[in-house]
Amino acid sequence: MTVREMCERLELKPLTGECGMDREVSGAYICDLLSWVMSHAQKGDAWITIQTHTNIVAVAALLELSSVIIAEAAEVEEDTIKKAIDEDIPVLVSNKSAFLIAKGLLNAGLGK
Repeated sequence: MTVREMCERLELKPLTGECGMDREVSGAYICDLLSWVMSHAQKGDAWITIQTHTNIVAVAALLELSSVIIAEAAEVEEDTIKKAIDEDIPVLVSNKSAFLIAKGLLNAGLGK
């Protein structure tokens, strides 16, 4: 599925406009420790986190992640949004927990 389709199915709000919406999502990874994400997430994963500072964009770009999903409607810093747009990394937000977001991805067919 694409990031756009994921947004529609999970009712995610894109904070970065149309940036990267046609990327393919091949998996998902849930973690808030950046160094752990760097050593375990895979290219194409949608990263689910509550971290919102600019370093999430650097990690997502380095690993070629499909997107970053901010759980629990954590407030994203404006600098993070600007950097994400510059790097073409979709940053999406949900009021749901990381667990419910992951459940929604499974129900939408990701990982089957």
